[in-house]
Amino acid sequence: MKCPFCGHIEDKVIDSRQSKDGDIIRRRRECLKCDGRFTSYERIENILPHVIKKDNRREPFDRQKILQGLEKACEKRPVSVEAREELVKKIEKNLLGSGEKEISSSLIGEQIMNGLKEIDEVAYVRFASVYRQFKDIKEFMQEIKDVVYNRKKI
Repeated sequence: MKCPFCGHIEDKVIDSRQSKDGDIIRRRRECLKCDGRFTSYERIENILPHVIKKDNRREPFDRQKILQGLEKACEKRPVSVEAREELVKKIEKNLLGSGEKEISSSLIGEQIMNGLKEIDEVAYVRFASVYRQFKDIKEFMQEIKDVVYNRKKI
C-alpha cells in the first residue's frame, strides 16, 4: 500500500477491524519509512451483472442510481437511510445470487417497487409513477386503488 505522506510502498498493519456487516475490513497502517499512520478499507469486489436498459443499451450496475431514485421517492417520508441501504443490499444480493451476467432494468425496477411497497406505500406510488411512466391520471389512480385494495386484504 502506497503511503499517502511519502509515497513509500512498504508498511505494516497495526490494527484490523471488520465492519458490523463483515463486508468491509478497516486496517490501520504505519509507513516503514516515515512512520506516518493511515487507514485503508478493503471490500470484496462483487461482480454484479450488467443492466440491460429499455433501449437495449448495456451498462454496469450502479447502486448509486438506485439510491438516488429511492431518495427522491422517499423525500419527506419517514424512511430511514438505513432502510434504503438495506433495500439496495437486498437487491444486490438477489442479483449476485442469480448468477446472471446481464439482467433487465425492469426486473430491478420491480424488485425496488416490491421493497418500497413493504417500507412505505407513498414512496412506492411515487417510484411507480416515474418507473411505469403513467400516461394519464387514470393509470395513476388505478395504482393507488391497487395499493389500498391490497392493504385491506392484509
